[in-house]
Amino acid sequence: MTGADVFHEDAAFSYEDVVRAHERLAGVVSRTPVLTSTTANDRLGAQLYFKCENFQRMGAFKFRGAYNALVQFTPEQRRLGVVAFSSGNHAQGVALAARLLGVPAVIVMPADAPVIKLEATRGYGAEVMLYDRATEDREAIGQRLAHERGLTLVPPYDHLHVMAGQGTAAIELFEEVGPLDALLVPLGGGGLLSGCATVAKTLHPGCRVIGVEPEAGNDGQQSLRRGQIVHIGLPATIADGAQTQHLGRHTFPVIQDRVDDIVTVSDQELVEAMAFFAGRMKMLVEPTGCLGAAAAFGDRLGLRGQRVGVMVSGGNVDLSRFGHLLQGGFQEGHR
Repeated sequence: MTGADVFHEDAAFSYEDVVRAHERLAGVVSRTPVLTSTTANDRLGAQLYFKCENFQRMGAFKFRGAYNALVQFTPEQRRLGVVAFSSGNHAQGVALAARLLGVPAVIVMPADAPVIKLEATRGYGAEVMLYDRATEDREAIGQRLAHERGLTLVPPYDHLHVMAGQGTAAIELFEEVGPLDALLVPLGGGGLLSGCATVAKTLHPGCRVIGVEPEAGNDGQQSLRRGQIVHIGLPATIADGAQTQHLGRHTFPVIQDRVDDIVTVSDQELVEAMAFFAGRMKMLVEPTGCLGAAAAFGDRLGLRGQRVGVMVSGGNVDLSRFGHLLQGGFQEGHR
């Protein structure tokens, strides 16, 4: 990693890191609601608690990790600025955190990112640099910008401060609902999952922690099975926030140590979960944000009679695309 790093490469990641992040974020992040659905509970014979990060500032959990990272910058780092790469939610999270903290921000985003995410990132005042995700390496672009401009690179998931910030959503969930038998968490690069798993296994060791990926992007599942980080091609899935191609060198060891299983769901199941949230719970959830719920609704995890936490990670989706997906448009192509 280039730029001035803000953590030691060999540092361990612990529950105390998440607790300190929780203290830093107090009064800055929204304490998002935990909602329930009698319909879902009756269908599954379980008690589901949906932690709704779609109601977080900028519409997703990513603001937690971004702010926790940027608020720990040195004065020199704040003066020079931050660079990040993201398909959308981390981009918005860093852009908003940078605006609040007075830090210049450059965000590397794919040219085919959802319009709503591109517009929001620019709206928060960040400089957006577009790239072709099929032919260009966003990490290389980010590292080059960090080197050329003296910026500090804050990646979307493979960063201890980002991981700690994301885990604060789980602290809030457990504070509100108490012990859980299982916790379902969307998985892209592993920032949210590693943070939440660390909280769950510390507070309630018996809680089964399950990461959920799109079927087309099951690099995390393969990695957990093989015991090493597996790299895959660009996943063709409507879950644009989970189109990562590998776990991180910081997130993988935590996932390997603290996550019980990683399962996958289809794009069809994501659309069905989106429709359920909109129709029955009256809220807008993006495809990636539906990963945990889709796994629960699939009724393959043996959840009957259990208390289950479900991380709903974000709600940033273009309304036109949302309607198109619900009408079966995802079957015509993912972008």
